[in-house]
Amino acid sequence: MTTRSTDATRIPRLPAGFTWGASTAAYQIEGAADEDGKGASVWDTFVRRPGAVRDGHTGDIACDHHRRFDEDVTLMRQLGLDAYRFSVSWPRVLPTGADRVEPRGLDFYDRLVDALLDAGIEPTPTLFHWDLPQALEDKGGWLNRETAHRFAAYAAVVAERLGDRVKRWITLNEPFIHMSFGYGFGVHAPGHALMLDALPVAHHQLLGHGLATAALRATVPDGQVLIANNCTPVRMLPDARRDKDVAAAHAYDILHNRLFNDPVLTGSYPDLSAYGMADGQWGGVVRDGDLATISAPLDGLGVNYYNPTWVTAPADPAAALPFDLAEPAEPYERTAFDWPVVPDGLTELLTGLKDRYGDGLPPVWITENGCSQPAGLHDPARIEYLAGHITAVARAVSLGVDVRGYFTWSLLDNFEWAEGYHQRFGLVEVDFDTCRRTPRASFEWYRDLIASQRS
Repeated sequence: MTTRSTDATRIPRLPAGFTWGASTAAYQIEGAADEDGKGASVWDTFVRRPGAVRDGHTGDIACDHHRRFDEDVTLMRQLGLDAYRFSVSWPRVLPTGADRVEPRGLDFYDRLVDALLDAGIEPTPTLFHWDLPQALEDKGGWLNRETAHRFAAYAAVVAERLGDRVKRWITLNEPFIHMSFGYGFGVHAPGHALMLDALPVAHHQLLGHGLATAALRATVPDGQVLIANNCTPVRMLPDARRDKDVAAAHAYDILHNRLFNDPVLTGSYPDLSAYGMADGQWGGVVRDGDLATISAPLDGLGVNYYNPTWVTAPADPAAALPFDLAEPAEPYERTAFDWPVVPDGLTELLTGLKDRYGDGLPPVWITENGCSQPAGLHDPARIEYLAGHITAVARAVSLGVDVRGYFTWSLLDNFEWAEGYHQRFGLVEVDFDTCRRTPRASFEWYRDLIASQRS
């Protein structure tokens, strides 16, 4: 990789009070897939579809966090984390997605929150990280407007139990990825390949966010509410055919970024005419009052960043999508997932959000950023990745972006969705045969960084 300063003490200092954290997600680490009354999620179903997940891996055991959370909190304490972002499993709390509450599910998160607070770590739960109860999927999932209302009711149940101790809440994780991979292309659960017919999923997720925001504010009036959106700078190739490629880049930016940020931050949808969805063509999906619900003021915007996206005009004029994805012309370093490593893309993204939304942009939290690297405890490429991206955050702050915290992905190696256990993102290596945890060199580096930022 390109040589950068990885000395933790030489990373630019972030503002006083900046939050240092790490993130995980329930299905990826908890295991205990059918214990303590937990209902099935769409991922419990999807992993059993032949060929859906590499080598037939499942999250049935994952990192066994459900039993080993105390060990994991000890690791977080050793890191010196200010906050831990985890997700609550909806079917662990409401096995059928509605009505009957499973007290043992709430008890687990109750114990986790208490353990975090005892360690001086702020719990930051995400209410939906893609594990929709299968019972709700059987009724249409996020294609069904009723799921948004079920989500709000679930948010109220969790907030009622944890809201006396949890003050920062995230409603949804990456609704774009869940819509496109889960409903558009079928490579994630629930496995629908609907292409543009998946667009109602965007609205119903955002409506669920707005309704859940209201439920959280009613239950935890002194709390903070965020949404975590996956965002990407959109770039063209050096030999771009200016008019067609500019149009393709604009169309992709609308689908990936603006479709999920504009309604929340401005109360309106972007122009979707490139997708055959001009005003009034949502077929009754968007109803009066929905956008007011969705755009209720937020306390922060979560941003998940991994890399820019390069696009060109579609090679086939009759293609369903108004863009083609492309590989960058530059010889970027690559992660084990073959994603390009582009730290300056994070500065570009953050300053671009500030330019686009101005005073309408709430404080920003980097809620995910990290990289897959080969197994092993010596991981200099991960250290360099983190150093470069945290420096990029500091650069954005120096340019006037109000960034309040950074959560790296991930605390632990985990079940990486359709890739199973083949991608390792953790500061902590997990032996998936024994679930033994062993901190990597990057763990020590991040610990030293956090300590140096406080000194």
